[in-house]
Amino acid sequence: MTRVPGQYAPQPAGGPVTRAAVDRGADRDAEALLGQSTVMFASLAGPAHMVETANTAFFDVVGGPSRTRTGVPLGQLTPELREQGFIELLDRVYRTGRPCNGWDARVLLGRGRDVREAFVDFTCEPRFDAGGNVMGVRVIGVETTRIKHAQRLTAEHRVLLEQIARQAPLPDVLDGMARAIEDLAPGEVLVSVLLADPDGRHLRHGAAPSLPAFYNDAIDGIATGEGVGSCGTAAHRRRPVIVTDIATDPFWDDFRDLADRAGLAACWSTPILASDGALLGTFAMYHRTPRTPQDADFALARIFAHTAALAIERHRTEQARWEAEARARAARDDLAFLLNASTLLSADLDADQALQHLADACVPVLAPLCAVDLVEAGRVRRVATAAPAQAQRDLLAAHIPVYDAADDAVARVLASGTSEVARRAPSGAGPWQDLGVTGYLCVPLTDRGRVFGTVSLFSTGSHAIDGRAVALAEELALRAASAARNARQYTQRAALARDLQAGLLLPDLPDVPGVDVAAYYHPAGEGLDVGGDFYDVFPLNDGRWAFLVGDVCGRGALAAATTALVRHTARAVAPLLPDAADVVTAVNRALINRPTSHGTGFVTLVYGLLTATPTGLDVELVRAGHTLPLHLVADHTVRTIDAPGILLGIAPDPPLTTRRVHLEPHESLVLYTDGIIEARQDATLFGEERLADAVSSTQRRPGARQIIDAVTRAVAAFTRGGDVDDDQAVLVLTATEPLPSPPDRAVPSGEPRRP
Repeated sequence: MTRVPGQYAPQPAGGPVTRAAVDRGADRDAEALLGQSTVMFASLAGPAHMVETANTAFFDVVGGPSRTRTGVPLGQLTPELREQGFIELLDRVYRTGRPCNGWDARVLLGRGRDVREAFVDFTCEPRFDAGGNVMGVRVIGVETTRIKHAQRLTAEHRVLLEQIARQAPLPDVLDGMARAIEDLAPGEVLVSVLLADPDGRHLRHGAAPSLPAFYNDAIDGIATGEGVGSCGTAAHRRRPVIVTDIATDPFWDDFRDLADRAGLAACWSTPILASDGALLGTFAMYHRTPRTPQDADFALARIFAHTAALAIERHRTEQARWEAEARARAARDDLAFLLNASTLLSADLDADQALQHLADACVPVLAPLCAVDLVEAGRVRRVATAAPAQAQRDLLAAHIPVYDAADDAVARVLASGTSEVARRAPSGAGPWQDLGVTGYLCVPLTDRGRVFGTVSLFSTGSHAIDGRAVALAEELALRAASAARNARQYTQRAALARDLQAGLLLPDLPDVPGVDVAAYYHPAGEGLDVGGDFYDVFPLNDGRWAFLVGDVCGRGALAAATTALVRHTARAVAPLLPDAADVVTAVNRALINRPTSHGTGFVTLVYGLLTATPTGLDVELVRAGHTLPLHLVADHTVRTIDAPGILLGIAPDPPLTTRRVHLEPHESLVLYTDGIIEARQDATLFGEERLADAVSSTQRRPGARQIIDAVTRAVAAFTRGGDVDDDQAVLVLTATEPLPSPPDRAVPSGEPRRP
């Protein structure tokens, strides 16, 4: 590297940079670019404009030392001025004796490759002898070339700063900067900007509009290091590197042939550094001939290296912001995907359907194809598939992995409990070629450490399963496993509750002579707990029939135990105690004497007896704290049957009142639990009046089922189909037409019928 005299050393990287130092550097750059404003003077004699005397500034402008001569006509000393009309202008001043001024006059000085552009402000005034005759011309002026160049530099620099402020694309800013410098430089120069990798170890192509493409391609990606050309060394040293002759400089040993092909003979490289000293890139100025930089060249390099640093830092900041926003958007999208998928998984309480939701959620967000397999009794069962086309789905559904096959991905994941991913089709047998499978991901479904299934995603075409898809699939598999477990538990619990409830209610209503019987039962919630409402109708030995409707405080196993106690006690003592009140007293005694572990809740109850007569039905009933029974009479009005009585299971000897009612043919007795009248619409209860209206709204001579249908429709309309807060039970007993003969005293028989 050639050491350039007069070059001042930059501040070492990482060292403290004071404001004063920055200001001094900026002042030196301005001085180097603007130069010293000096006045030029020349005294010309005679019509030939002979140079009598001139100062050094004048000779510097017209050509320097080679033209520092007097006693020579100006047109001969600088023939290019004659071609540009300046000698003619001097002739006019000489002839007329009137001065002439010029401002920012453009002059081309020199010949061929040495020609240069200059701008001058001048005054040409005549010189007079003692007799008042013109004897010559006096030229006084100031060269403004550097001022003009500085103005152009300022304008170009302002444009670049505006582009940076508008966040113009970095390649456009760097390309514009390179072209501006090439245009502003006094001689031919080719500018290159290389950008540093984030780790600062390599340099990438940024902008080089005038360098050959093959050269840009060859140096794209060069390493930073000592002796790696001008740019690699400048990036490594963090200070300018000036190579005045590429042909002889050792830094260019590995790139000399490349530079020769590109016609490059000199390269001055300046590192582009961030405000914190980090390497951003390099700014290089190439020349076709060996050349030593002047102070103006250094100043130009520093100014535009700083401008490039602003552009690159702004670009990196924006790029970091865009990447952060992209990561945030991706994270939000992933979270939304998981939330939506979780909602789908929990929306269905059927385990297989939940896993089908899992497969549907994965396609096409995570992969084009998906299959879900479960292990049951040592075999694999494919429970769900998802694909864009039905034919693809059918192919997936028809393929069943082998549980213990060593070459099957599903079998390996079931055995290891670890996800498996590959960018190829699975090795085991399967419709992979027909489906165009190019990769797969198999994720285990785990419940409390036990692998009970897998989720398999398949790539097709150019799709590839990346790390994001793996992470989402594994998280979704965890949620799906939990949802499947909950669904199985729900199914088992619902089945248990249903079986237990069925054991506490009549599976079929009996066929009661002279009576149309219908019943309705609807549990609260999702049917996971045994309800506390119950009803029963059973025959007695003397030809009568007993009925009861009740409500146990609470739900679940204890309520079921209390319900069973009430029903079985009533059925056991009813044949032995002909009076209804005695049966209810026996039930109360059983509740009082039950073990504490079997529950302590109270019970409401209506118990009664039915006796068929030639004119209808005789009803004898006892009410123990239960809702009031309704009597639908022949004129289609509804009456309340008031029979005082307190709750059972509280006092040893509750006061009970027996009521007797006769039902004419087509009249009905309606018994119900409080879940009917306490059904809600917001804060409003359905109530007894709406119940009575529903019962009376039926057609003339309604059957028991028609009354129940009217009640349930009215409740559903009132609650707008909302959830049921409490169990609901209704039992309707309707007297039919009188029997043609006295009722048989034997135990009634007949085929049971559904309510």
